[in-house]
Amino acid sequence: MHNVALPPAPAQELESGHRPVPLAEWLNRMTEDQFFAFCQTNSQLKFERRADGTIDYMALTGGDTGRRNSELVTDLTIWNRQSGLGRVFDSSTGFRLPSGAVRSPDAAWVSTAAWEALSADQRSKFPPLCPAFVVELLSVSDSVDDMALKMHEYIANGCRLAWLIDPKTETARVYRADGSVSVAKTFAETLSGEDVLPGFELALTALR
Repeated sequence: MHNVALPPAPAQELESGHRPVPLAEWLNRMTEDQFFAFCQTNSQLKFERRADGTIDYMALTGGDTGRRNSELVTDLTIWNRQSGLGRVFDSSTGFRLPSGAVRSPDAAWVSTAAWEALSADQRSKFPPLCPAFVVELLSVSDSVDDMALKMHEYIANGCRLAWLIDPKTETARVYRADGSVSVAKTFAETLSGEDVLPGFELALTALR
């Protein structure tokens, strides 16, 4: 990672045994507020955090991926404005999952009830909840196996419906709260929001 602004003098923090805490260890055990501040200080970059505290650096997307992300968020936002059922978030939003991980899906949806249950302070930072619906769009640098694990993580933390879309192979995997997984094998198909996003459909051809 280049040009990352670090928190002030982490190596000067001492453990009870007066041993200097290594920088990597200090970063991985940052409190929620410290990690949020770290991300704001480095707002030109994107980070996620695993449940064990490990920080992952997320590469900036290329033009094709950015365009597809825009299509996803636009369609979801239009549906949500018409239904009035919740809130839509883009890939710049981090969510603190019940496991403690901080994830930022490419598109996410949270019900109005879940959003309004949060305090103003919780909304202004990483909302402490798992979205009911998430979409991850595979980019050139993403591993299918790693992303599949992330989708199962969303479901384990309370997500009800998750889509993993791979433009390269023109396939999409649909993960559900009951543990089932189905695969759309061509971009000629249309994905349904099912009972989570009633009436929402995404024509995968828009992502070509």
